[in-house]
Amino acid sequence: MTTNIKTIDNSSALPIENDIEVVVIDDERHITHAIEQLLDLEGYKVRTFSDASQVLPLLSPQWNGVILSDINMPIMDGLTLLSKARVIDADLPIILLTGFGDITMAVQAMRDGAYDFIEKPFDNDLLLDVVRRAIEKRRLTLENRHLKVQLATISAIGPRILGDSPVMEKMRFMIHQILDTPADVLIHGETGTGKELVARYLHDNGNRRDGNFVAINCGAIPENLIESELFGAEAGAYTGVDKRRIGKFEYANGGTLFLDEIESTPLSLQVKLLRVLEERKVVRLGSNHPIDLDIRVIAATKVDLPQLSKSGEFRLDLYYRLNLLAVNIPALRDRSDDIPLLFSHFTRVASARYKREQIPITQQHLAQLRQHSWPGNVRELRNLAERYVLLGGDAAFNQHLGANEHAIHSNMTLQQRVGFFEKSLIQESLSNNNGCIKDCMHELSLPRKTLYDKIKKYHIERKEYVD
Repeated sequence: MTTNIKTIDNSSALPIENDIEVVVIDDERHITHAIEQLLDLEGYKVRTFSDASQVLPLLSPQWNGVILSDINMPIMDGLTLLSKARVIDADLPIILLTGFGDITMAVQAMRDGAYDFIEKPFDNDLLLDVVRRAIEKRRLTLENRHLKVQLATISAIGPRILGDSPVMEKMRFMIHQILDTPADVLIHGETGTGKELVARYLHDNGNRRDGNFVAINCGAIPENLIESELFGAEAGAYTGVDKRRIGKFEYANGGTLFLDEIESTPLSLQVKLLRVLEERKVVRLGSNHPIDLDIRVIAATKVDLPQLSKSGEFRLDLYYRLNLLAVNIPALRDRSDDIPLLFSHFTRVASARYKREQIPITQQHLAQLRQHSWPGNVRELRNLAERYVLLGGDAAFNQHLGANEHAIHSNMTLQQRVGFFEKSLIQESLSNNNGCIKDCMHELSLPRKTLYDKIKKYHIERKEYVD
C-alpha cells in the first residue's frame, strides 16, 4: 500500500493562527510519516503515535487539537479510542482511517460520533480538506466555549477574575465547570494570587449565592480559640464563655465556608475537622446535640499539603477529603501577558478611590512590569498601581522596583535576556501595526511561520493589539 505525497508550495499554505495540533495515530510507521510530512508542508503542528492509548491522557475539554486515527490497531483500535475520547469531550473531531473499505463500519463510526471516515490509500487533497474542516470545527467549538465563559464572567455578580492568558483561561473554564457542584474544593496558590477572590467567585456565582459566605484564616487565630471559632460553644463550655456562641460552620449553613491557610490548622483539630466534613454535622463545645450542615467547604493553601503530610504536620486523609476538586491559581510571573490588563484595572480603581487623574503608562514602565518577578503576585501589583496613582509614575517605580532592577538582571541568563528582548520587540511591532501579521513580518524581516512560532513561544495574544 502506497500513499503518494504531492509537492506543495509552502508559501501558499494558509497560516494556522489558532495553533490547533493534529494528532496522527497508526501502528504502521510509513503511514504516520507520510501524513506527518503532508500536514507539515501545509504548516500544521503534527504529533504522531503508534499506540492510541498514549493519546487519551492528552485529551481534555480544553485540548486544542483534532485526531486522525487508524481503526485497526493491535493495542487499542480506533473505535475504542473514539468511544473513550467522546467521554472526555463529545465535540472532539476524530477522523478515522481504514484500509478495508467496510461501509458498515463506516456508518457505525459516524453514528458513534466520528467526524469523518477516509479509506486507504487516501487522496492527499481529500485528507487535507477533511483536516481543514475538522480544525475549523474545533476552533469554533473552543471559541464558543470561551465566549460562553467570557459572557458568564462579564455578567457575573461579585468579584471579577481578570486575565486572558492561556493558564487563566484554563482556570476560569475549570471554575465554571464546578460552580454548582456540591463537592468541597481545595484552592492552591502562592501568597497574593487571589485565593479568597476565587472562593468568593465560586460562592457568588453558584447555587449557594443566597447563603452566607464565611471566611476564616486558620493561621490568624490562636490555637486555644480556633475550635470554638469553627464549631461554636454553649454558655459555660469553658472559662469566659457566658453565652452561646455560634461557630463558623453553623453560621455558614446553607452557604459556603472558606478555610484559608488550612495548613495552619493544629493537628489536634484536624481529626475533628475531618469528622465534620465527612458527617456534615457539627457539635458545639459543651453540647451533645449534633447540628446538620448543608454547606460547601472551600479550603485554600499556599503549600504542598501531601509533602507537609510526610513530615507529620498535616493529615493525609484530611487532604484527600478536601481535595475532591482542585483549583490551581497560577503565579503572576507565569501569566505575564495579563500584567498590563491588571495594572490598568488597578490604576482605574485607585484613581476613582483617591480621586486622582489616571496616568497613562509608558513603554518603559510597561517593560519594567513585565521584567519584574512579582514575588507578592497580584497583591504586589495592586500595591504598585496605587503608588503609581498617588506618587506618579517614576517615583512609584523607583521606590518599588528600582532596588530590585539590578538584582533581576543579575539573575537572568543570557538566553532569558535575549528572550525578553525578542518578546518585547514582537509586542511593540504588533502594537505599532495594529496586530497585522503581514506588516510585522515586513518590519521584523521574519517569515510568516517563524513569526507565528515566536508568538506561540512567548504566549503573545494578537487580539490584544487589534483595535
